[in-house]
Amino acid sequence: MPLEYSHLIANNRKWAEKKLLGEPGYFEKLSIRQEPHFLYVGCSDSRMPLDTFTCTEPGELFVHRNIANQVSITDINFLSVLDFAVNTLKVKHIIVCGHYDCGGVKAAYKGQATGLVGNWISPIRDLAREFKAELDAIDDENQRLNRLSELNVLRQVENLYKTHVVQRAIQKCHSGFKIHAWVLDLSTGHIIELDTPQSQVLLNNTSND
Repeated sequence: MPLEYSHLIANNRKWAEKKLLGEPGYFEKLSIRQEPHFLYVGCSDSRMPLDTFTCTEPGELFVHRNIANQVSITDINFLSVLDFAVNTLKVKHIIVCGHYDCGGVKAAYKGQATGLVGNWISPIRDLAREFKAELDAIDDENQRLNRLSELNVLRQVENLYKTHVVQRAIQKCHSGFKIHAWVLDLSTGHIIELDTPQSQVLLNNTSND
């Protein structure tokens, strides 16, 4: 049965009551301030609430989500979130998380997106052309699209390292500041950590400037 609008409010009341039973001061403490240790940059897909997959509580993840988890260095919305997370909240970990079976990645690869969405995911089309030989060598289309999702996450991590906010944070914190590349496998619920060798080179170069 589809979730009805009325269920949202009713479920909220049940959830709040359950929280208070387990910890009477929960909402009083929650309302004082937020002190997250992580900035999470993820996809807007409705199946991607990382607080559920990581069993984190409200206040533990500072979140920015958009279609196909893009890190656009011209997006004022994203840059404002990044600036606030790093310079005000003092997060030391940034997680870029994509997922397999990503509609945005699929639409970009197949050229199916139009209008504003088509403009937004155009960097993924460019990425697919850049890695055409690698992708064409994968016979199974689903596996090919999943690999493109991984490449997309890695490219967004690279974009993060290009921002002034991250470069300054690296200079201040050195090894204490980390960026992570994740892909969520929706078929298993497991998070896959991707190696980011190119980003590590950028990190070392920035630290030595």
